[in-house]
Amino acid sequence: MQLFEPPQSLNRNKISRSEPVTTVEVGGPLGIMSMKLPSFITIEHDAAARRALVKVQDAETRHQREMWGTTRAYLQDHILGVSEGHTAILRLVGVGYRATVESSAVTVSPEYPGQQFVSLKVGYSHPIELGLPKGVKASTPQPTRILLEGVEKEVVNQFAAKIRLWRKPEPYKGKGIFVNGETIRLKAKKIK
Repeated sequence: MQLFEPPQSLNRNKISRSEPVTTVEVGGPLGIMSMKLPSFITIEHDAAARRALVKVQDAETRHQREMWGTTRAYLQDHILGVSEGHTAILRLVGVGYRATVESSAVTVSPEYPGQQFVSLKVGYSHPIELGLPKGVKASTPQPTRILLEGVEKEVVNQFAAKIRLWRKPEPYKGKGIFVNGETIRLKAKKIK
């Protein structure tokens, strides 16, 4: 983990509304990620104990306390992402629901070279083709399961949510696309 301090301003007469930020760079076997920290947060890295300690200037200020926990959580996600990676498992529940990962798409053009597409058949008259974002790998161990893997947790979960939007789980028959072990309570039928 490396810390980069912002360059000092040469022109002291101008007032800047933006606070100077420190950049933290986290590296591991799966890649390198960087993160910007507010000026009131400091990180002490102990290489021998393999720990990073996050501190704020004033623990009494509400905004600094809030950013303290948020920064710690983001830093933990970055460290876990570059060392092990993040995953999201999607289950397709419904008659005829299935998914495949394809190298080309008919309805969507690729955003970058070598982009793969997730093709969903979830009850529409046409297959739904979604392009994978950069840094995300998809596989289908079963026709009704999609495994998304990537370094950035936010990107993986955002793409899983984008897939889920095509068929949200519904409470009457229990059909839909479920993300990461999501469950839904079924409602009883209305009897007249």
